Amino acid sequence: MHLYLHIPFCHQACHYCDFHFSTNTASKSDLVYAICQEIALQKDYLSDKSLKTIYFGGGTPSLLTSEELEKILNTIHQYFSIENKAEITLEANPEDLNPTYLSNLKTLGINRLSIGIQSFREENLRFLNRNHSSAQALTCISTAQDIGIDNISIDLIYGIPGNELKDLACDINMAVDTKVNHISAYSLTIEPKTVFGQQKKKGVFKELPEAIQSQKFSFTRNLLAEKGFEAYETSNFAKNQQYSKHNTSYWNQESYLGIGPSAHSFNQVSRQWNVAKNGVYTKAINEGSIPAEIEILTEANKINEYIMTRLRTKWGIECSKIEQAFSQLKVQAPEDLFKIWQNKEWAHVSSGHLILTETGALMADKLAADLFIV
Repeated sequence: MHLYLHIPFCHQACHYCDFHFSTNTASKSDLVYAICQEIALQKDYLSDKSLKTIYFGGGTPSLLTSEELEKILNTIHQYFSIENKAEITLEANPEDLNPTYLSNLKTLGINRLSIGIQSFREENLRFLNRNHSSAQALTCISTAQDIGIDNISIDLIYGIPGNELKDLACDINMAVDTKVNHISAYSLTIEPKTVFGQQKKKGVFKELPEAIQSQKFSFTRNLLAEKGFEAYETSNFAKNQQYSKHNTSYWNQESYLGIGPSAHSFNQVSRQWNVAKNGVYTKAINEGSIPAEIEILTEANKINEYIMTRLRTKWGIECSKIEQAFSQLKVQAPEDLFKIWQNKEWAHVSSGHLILTETGALMADKLAADLFIV
């Protein structure tokens, strides 16, 4: 099984982020206690007690002290067994990753970092309202590698207004030069409840035209491919098959338990998600209840989620699985749709799997929606 822990605190609000977080860290110790309590409450959510991956996401998990992380990990050890080669990831910001903290992380068994770099250009960092400098980004990566944490992913954002392809190339080349083995590259999207969303509503911020975003998507994929990074998912690139085991488990519909405010869980039968309010979450957990909503998944729900997640990956969707599911649900098989996609060079079939081409990957969400059972 897989375990996700949501740490809902940040130094400051990035202008593009709509994840659940708070910049008020006064309740941090209370929330760490509640997370440990929820681990105990949820110990029987899945029958499998062996953890293949643990992922601290957020928010900014690197805002936790090493002592707070140790407390959570000790609680996990108390109720679950962690496999010898388990991938244990901590999302982090560069400004938090000093040598002492990194050394403590390694001692705790954290063996993978996902660092929110976003850009190596100072003007981009200011525009995005990031709290670190380019120098800090480069230093934290090299320090982590020197200490012995060499399984490192970094996030980049492209499609920033005013940036040209040469600027994007500079970011990608600097990322590659750090010798990290994984890069997640995301197109800047404008969400309504963010600073950029409010600026867009007022007419101050304008998104790049779709054609320009598509150009930058293709440029990113092609340049990373030249540098030896495989696009194994629409936004994720790895060297030497150093895929994120945790994220890949989501795309493979494996069961996982989510702990913390707004965290999601999946057990093959239902999906549940915790309340996205820190105070409400902490109060409920302290009273011994799980503040979660539950959705029982229909067979159509399950196959639609399979389509949505797998179509974005290098493995694609298994044609026989789709045909069998459609048949059982008495829905017309999608062979004609598959043929159209192939004729338009949006997809190809390999070893019984329908896999999107680069052109198709640009429209992955739309193509998935066209295939959904409704």
